[in-house]
Amino acid sequence: MAWFVLVVSGMMEAVWAVALARSEGFHRVVPSVLFVVFLAGSLGGLAWAMTSLPTGTAYAVWTGIGATLTAVWSMASGAERATTARVGLLVLLVGCVVGLKAVA
Repeated sequence: MAWFVLVVSGMMEAVWAVALARSEGFHRVVPSVLFVVFLAGSLGGLAWAMTSLPTGTAYAVWTGIGATLTAVWSMASGAERATTARVGLLVLLVGCVVGLKAVA
């Protein structure tokens, strides 16, 4: 159950990161509210998962999921260019996250 919560929390990290960027310095209400809600949920889930998972592993997986999904969203939405190098590095990042799960 802790792994499931950790994965969902990592996904929520991507939502709050995108919402933060779209809040325009907290001047836009809806993205600002989404940022606060998803930040609280994401950190709460990470904290809960850390009660039964090693801290370093949990944090690395949470960050890896959030960073990967944020980058994929940015490329899919056209905010960033999707290059072979970026996609390849994201594949490596996902491989590292899966590897951490495999050895935990």
